[in-house]
Amino acid sequence: MESMEGIATYPMISLIIFFAFFTLLFLWVFTASKQHVKEMSELPLDDNQPKP
Repeated sequence: MESMEGIATYPMISLIIFFAFFTLLFLWVFTASKQHVKEMSELPLDDNQPKP
């Protein structure tokens, strides 16, 4: 693997993608509206009935 040129760029790209994904996920979680979070948490208990 050391004989291949530019092999160190792949781990750096992977690290950047990993860091960017979790940073964006962290920001989305803390900026999501409380109403949206409440609606999503109640979905498993909904029994496919529309809300009034």
